[in-house]
Amino acid sequence: MFFHYGHRGAGCGPRQGTWRRGPFEVHWEVSGRGDGRQRRRRMFDGDELRLILLALIGDAPRHGYDLIREIEERTGGAYVPSPGVVYPTLTMLADMGQIEERESEGAKKLYGITAEGEAHLKDNIEQVALLMGRLAELGNMRERTDGGPIRRAMGNLKTVLRDRVMRDEVSTDTLHEVAAIIDEAAQRIERL
Repeated sequence: MFFHYGHRGAGCGPRQGTWRRGPFEVHWEVSGRGDGRQRRRRMFDGDELRLILLALIGDAPRHGYDLIREIEERTGGAYVPSPGVVYPTLTMLADMGQIEERESEGAKKLYGITAEGEAHLKDNIEQVALLMGRLAELGNMRERTDGGPIRRAMGNLKTVLRDRVMRDEVSTDTLHEVAAIIDEAAQRIERL
């Protein structure tokens, strides 16, 4: 199974899980906000995102927006870092001396890697390879799960449920039968 989900017990702290596929893992955590809603942890922690951005800038000088779009493209849209995370990270990388502003046309800041940044990438080459692999695997997973036959079948289910279940004259027994059919389908898919 691709997803693993575990928690410490009802109401006893954050829920955590790991998505595993081959040698790659994506860790996530959902924690309570105190108002009944839940908040998901970022896909990549700060150090990981710094390495990803540094590696992408190491490939070619880039603007912040270019970095966001490159990550979105590599993951097939499964992960798009927010500007509120990317731009402060770029500022931090510049403060650390790993990237620097380059000449650019227009108002956008173009960043290029420094010798210190290249050395940092070289020191962390294995972790960079794993992080880039995670980006690619997110894209592959998105491509597989966003496929036509599944999307078509889910659309059919949505249409049938809307047409059949949302009628005023639907009995409670019918609703329970529909729920049982969906539950059985979920169990069969899980056993594949």
